[in-house]
Amino acid sequence: MYKINEIFYSLQGEGYHSGTPAVFVRFSGCNLRCAFCDTQHQEGQMMSLQEIVEEVNKYPVAPLVVLTGGEPSLFIDEAFVTELKQKTGKTIAIETNGTRPLPTNLDWVTLSPKTAFEGGNLEPCVLKHCDELKVVYLGQDLVQYDEIQAKHRFLQPCFCEDETQRKANMKACVEAVMQNPGWRLSLQVHRILNIR
Repeated sequence: MYKINEIFYSLQGEGYHSGTPAVFVRFSGCNLRCAFCDTQHQEGQMMSLQEIVEEVNKYPVAPLVVLTGGEPSLFIDEAFVTELKQKTGKTIAIETNGTRPLPTNLDWVTLSPKTAFEGGNLEPCVLKHCDELKVVYLGQDLVQYDEIQAKHRFLQPCFCEDETQRKANMKACVEAVMQNPGWRLSLQVHRILNIR
């Protein structure tokens, strides 16, 4: 059984797959306590893998499943990924903080290390390879991510409710990308469009 915060169909709003229709399977529970986290970890319902598959299959046109959280690596294994692939026929991606080893049969790994932030530095990032490195930017030194091998590198301004701070975060992020052209800008398109 898995504690699931929500399963929903929308567009991927961030990073490489931004704009791609996807079914999001959001797990409850995380080993970090980042101040800017938008997931209510105490909320969720216990679901079997079969129930998760049935919910995902309510959206047959979606090409992609995104395992997110919370921290999904705390709960999934290769058998989980195999079953989800076989029973849905979809590409299986994960968004992870990188503090746990991952199943090797995932189709896409988005690593978003949180070690630069208070509450996100409770455990080290152990993942050193990914398809996509997506860093929430608050002015930290980007050199700390040099050892991570990634096909794509994205900087994303940290979202906050305060408009002045949000604009400052965006400006700093744009400047950082311009000074470090190995990185690309990622925006939270779902927030701009006001979708989930």
